[in-house]
Amino acid sequence: MDIGIAQDAETTADKVARVFGRLAIDKRRLPSSQLQKRGVPAYVAEWVLDSIVPGTGPLTREEADKVQAWAAQRIPGSGDQELIKYRLVQGDTVKILTPVQTEVRLRRGSSETVAELSLLGLDDVLIGDDLLQQYPDLLKQGMWGVTEVVNTSSGVAITGFRPMQATVNLDLYKQARKEFTLCEWRDLMLMSMGYSSATFSESEQLVLLCRLLPLVQKNLHLMELAPKGTGKSYLYENISPKVRLVSGGNISPAVLFVNNASGQWGLLARFAVVVLDEVQTLKFHQPEEIVGGLKGYLANGVLTRGGLYQTASDSSFVLLANIALDEQQRPVRDVLVEELPDFLRETAFLDRLKGIIPGWETQKLSSRSFADSVGLKADFFGDALLALREDLSADQYAARKIELLGERAYRRNQEAVRSIASGMMKILFPHGEASDEDFERCCLRPAVKMRQLIWDQLYNLDAEYRQYERTIKCRLT
Repeated sequence: MDIGIAQDAETTADKVARVFGRLAIDKRRLPSSQLQKRGVPAYVAEWVLDSIVPGTGPLTREEADKVQAWAAQRIPGSGDQELIKYRLVQGDTVKILTPVQTEVRLRRGSSETVAELSLLGLDDVLIGDDLLQQYPDLLKQGMWGVTEVVNTSSGVAITGFRPMQATVNLDLYKQARKEFTLCEWRDLMLMSMGYSSATFSESEQLVLLCRLLPLVQKNLHLMELAPKGTGKSYLYENISPKVRLVSGGNISPAVLFVNNASGQWGLLARFAVVVLDEVQTLKFHQPEEIVGGLKGYLANGVLTRGGLYQTASDSSFVLLANIALDEQQRPVRDVLVEELPDFLRETAFLDRLKGIIPGWETQKLSSRSFADSVGLKADFFGDALLALREDLSADQYAARKIELLGERAYRRNQEAVRSIASGMMKILFPHGEASDEDFERCCLRPAVKMRQLIWDQLYNLDAEYRQYERTIKCRLT
């Protein structure tokens, strides 16, 4: 290893620790904890590590044993459900780390609010109004936390809840960016995502960073196409409880939009980002209604179904799909979406996606690909990215700087390019300070490339789009 490179990496790690303090964590500590093997996402596991064994460097044997002992008491395994239920029957108070999702059930003349504890297989758990008022996210996408549960004469009830929470000061986050060079900040973003930047080229790094776009931008709808093993879903299942990854099972209009029978809103109303993984293998119930509802939602951000219910949402929607490559690791087919289900290849639907992330341009993950230094804690990092959604300065900057060229330019292409470029600016330049050269290289070019991939599909599939310019060209004003 080049000694100079090692020293630079160490200096950057020290800077991250100095600037962010307790909001930073040594990413080497997570794999040896074995917490994720218990079904705990990284944003929870890192919170546990910092609470139980704060420190730097890989976990020692003593630290690992301490974490495992805590986990054995607080994180139920698949075979512990009946044992914990028996303890409740015996009158014990049980404390467990679990996701808690609540539901309000309305009936004629009455109502009740119940919680679901998925790790225990319980879905009718009583919960008091005081906890719901204190933690309203329990009624939205749910929350992880150490939950105190007892058995009462009325049924199993939650009597205490200590959530894992990160506090984000967006102004301080922006000020922190000024302490880092562009290269250092890009490395920090990748390390916080769980990747080792040294393993990837700069172009590969930009592809990986594109996976953050749905978090920092409202209603930014994307597709990623890549072969298996490139980690398409890794980030989304480990970054935030406000991101919902759906992998396998049945997808219905009730799941995505609203259940007309109960009035319960679906995933797109309750989560900041909804990701459908392995879309070729998902089972879509009523696909025509799904694509019809998605076209309306992706165009105007309004969720509705059959006219019975309607609400606005800023959730970003992401499709992940595998793609076949040739010997040069390039897509086999000119029509990239050819392997998608028929209803997802409809051009009116594809047009409403902002872009395609070219996941085939990054290498498959190996043991060397994962974070090996200091990054931001996943729970803080995820919340910081989501907080950037409310910062309109980057959107205004992109709208002011980017102009689509050509007499026959297509308006939606300009909107998509500006939205993606704004998102990249929020990721790499949250403080709003970027030279024209850096903005063009790191924000505008990736945006044009991603939208051009969508535009190529539309051009190849539907002659209607051939009245417009074939190549998307932009300039900075």
